[in-house]
Amino acid sequence: MNEVAQSEASRTVEENIVTALLAKGKLKESDLARAQRLQQETGGSVLDLLTRLGLVSERDHADVCAEIMHLPLLMAQEMPDNAPELSAEAQTLSVRFFKQFHVCPLSEREGTLDLWMADPYDAYPIEAVRLATARPVRPCVGLRSEIDELVEKWYGQGRSAMDTIIEDVDGESGGDIDDVEQLRDLASEAPVIRLVNLVIQRAVELHASDIHIEPFENRLKVRYRVDGVLEEGESPPVNLTAAVISRIKIMARLNIAERRLPQDGRIMLRVQGKELDLRVSTVPTAHGESVVMRLLDRESVVFDFHRLGFTRSFLPQFLRTLEQPHGIMLVTGPTGSGKTTTLYTALNKLNTEDVKIITVEDPIEYQIEGINQIPVKAQIGLDFASALRSIVRQDPDIIMIGEMRDLETARIAIQSALTGHLVLSTLHTNNAAGGITRLLDMGVEDYLLTSTVNGILAQRLVRKLDPANSERYLATQEMIERFDLRRYQPEGDIHLYRPRPTALSPTGYLGRTTIVELLVMNDDLRRAVMQHAGMDEIEKIARQSGMRTMYEDGIAKAVAGMTTIEEVLRVTEES
Repeated sequence: MNEVAQSEASRTVEENIVTALLAKGKLKESDLARAQRLQQETGGSVLDLLTRLGLVSERDHADVCAEIMHLPLLMAQEMPDNAPELSAEAQTLSVRFFKQFHVCPLSEREGTLDLWMADPYDAYPIEAVRLATARPVRPCVGLRSEIDELVEKWYGQGRSAMDTIIEDVDGESGGDIDDVEQLRDLASEAPVIRLVNLVIQRAVELHASDIHIEPFENRLKVRYRVDGVLEEGESPPVNLTAAVISRIKIMARLNIAERRLPQDGRIMLRVQGKELDLRVSTVPTAHGESVVMRLLDRESVVFDFHRLGFTRSFLPQFLRTLEQPHGIMLVTGPTGSGKTTTLYTALNKLNTEDVKIITVEDPIEYQIEGINQIPVKAQIGLDFASALRSIVRQDPDIIMIGEMRDLETARIAIQSALTGHLVLSTLHTNNAAGGITRLLDMGVEDYLLTSTVNGILAQRLVRKLDPANSERYLATQEMIERFDLRRYQPEGDIHLYRPRPTALSPTGYLGRTTIVELLVMNDDLRRAVMQHAGMDEIEKIARQSGMRTMYEDGIAKAVAGMTTIEEVLRVTEES
């Protein structure tokens, strides 16, 4: 194939990849138009520009390339620690060439060279390697950053991306700098900016929900919360503690001179083709400020009950409770159990042209078209209670309160429910029955509680098994008896599932799903509440009325192969 034909073939493949990215929702039309305008000015490949500008993530780019070109997709975890032994001809290829075209030779099998490529549609490096080695080339697809890191590890000086950045940092970056201007200058230097960007980029690649940056006496620790579990990542050196934390505070528009008090802020940025909203929280500790960043991916969130893990048998009952014309619907659980996402999904379901919905949130996590959302601003006196008092004069049909934190907020919410509004809110309790006792402990009168609360949903998040990396096994008789598995499958052999970690899926889990319990208020429960029954008694009555506990819902999902028994036990109180 001559050079013109190769170029034409490459362009056709690129166009097919761009079309697929658009069809899969991985690329916006507006972003493509922006890259095309830039291409007209600078030349080059549109796909290359999309990746370099962060308009398409490396993973999405690699996935679609592999799919369209029918090539294997390889990840860094699959690579051996040491470079392969290559022929004398292959050794003539330079590291500079590898880095320029983002390629890395992996092995030579049966006279063919396997070449790991970020842009497998680019015919030039394939032809160059074929001519240099006098061997046919078999391309395979990878992520650009992972290929570059492997080239550095195998053929360079063995440095990681973070090591490379750290080399450029001024050695006088003391960990405890009192001069604010010096600190600001240091935090604005290119290496520190790249370092913080790398930490955030790693979080996006891992699909992490939170980044924890924690200073200790002799080290700065970076950890990522992935599917609810913390994993430690590569960390900057301790002498960059002040610079890294100050950089994050500058991005979040926080006061870098104030290091004695907690601060909260937010960062809006685009990473790996995703619009991210980062909620930043800092608190002073013995060795500096601890920073936690919550990552909210506005584009990937889907407000769908089935995707959240609400089963077809459970959902109708929940929707009946949710669609009552007035009253209170509560969602309970600890921090990070998905309460807010459930409330947003409920609001999305209720959001029609004939109703007015107003929310009071701290902070607003996702913006929904057609809903009036009010952010709490405690520093100017706009708290949940004061905002609620104003809301009822706005003639809403549905009110959502981010959290019932005190008696005043609870009383206004109850008054709103009594006057014909549907009120949705959250509570921090461990189970559904605990929601009732929490309101009573707050000081809410029992007769008001029984006349307004329609239902209480409690939930937890458990990790879902990756279907491609899980295995089925036969449950032992001991397990069947311990977990009462015959309730979920009366006949035949009972099989459970466990993760099978691989290089592509280190944990064997992929994403999370909810396990839930729904307490629906009925006459028996109202009588128990009026008699100030305890939490255990309320739960017993609710179960007699048909409530399935979170533990039972979790075991049912474990039997169905969605999760594991161990995950259910990890997040529930049962054992």
